[in-house]
Amino acid sequence: MRPASFITLLGFIILIAATFCPMLRPFHLFNMNVYKLNQPYGMVIMLVGVIGMLCTVLNQNKVSRIAALASLVLVALLFIAAILKVKTSFSFIPFKGISGFLTRQIAFKWGWYVLFAGAGLAVTGSLVSKKSVYNVGN
Repeated sequence: MRPASFITLLGFIILIAATFCPMLRPFHLFNMNVYKLNQPYGMVIMLVGVIGMLCTVLNQNKVSRIAALASLVLVALLFIAAILKVKTSFSFIPFKGISGFLTRQIAFKWGWYVLFAGAGLAVTGSLVSKKSVYNVGN
């Protein structure tokens, strides 16, 4: 296994582990991971990570590269959706001061860094990998 494949595999492992890390902390009461934010979306991210791990181990570089890029896109979409959800959560309150105060009580946690790091490592490892050259004959 090439070093780039190890980087890709490490990226997918970190991506799967990061889905269990805290992402949001509303009102300083409890932490929310990817599955509490959106369970089906979290399962899709985990499925892409597992497919990427299997394809990396089985030396399927093209599928692994597609899974890595898909994981990065999924993580970016989840982050954008979380930002939009936090910004519009209290838009029904007619007073901007109260709405802004409640919006500031929802804190983004360190799990986003781990999630983006896992997807970034997977993409980096899959794009760095070189095509293998086989010498047939003498």
